[in-house]
Amino acid sequence: MVMAKKNPNLKKDRFKNVAGRRVQKILDNIDSLAKCANRNNYYYDDEDVNKMLRAIKEKIKTLESAYNSNTKLTKNIFEF
Repeated sequence: MVMAKKNPNLKKDRFKNVAGRRVQKILDNIDSLAKCANRNNYYYDDEDVNKMLRAIKEKIKTLESAYNSNTKLTKNIFEF
């Protein structure tokens, strides 16, 4: 027997499970990116940092919009 609607609690649990793992991956990747701030190993200027942070902030705004309006996210490719 197929249920017409899925149990909202199952959907909520699934969301928490999937979103929780994805958020943790993002946080881990940000920590990894922060390691590039070590000037003993890398050279960069303020323009590089600003461009990188602007790209991240724009994607965060797109993410917020997606949750507020149920629009799909587009894939962006970052380049310096």
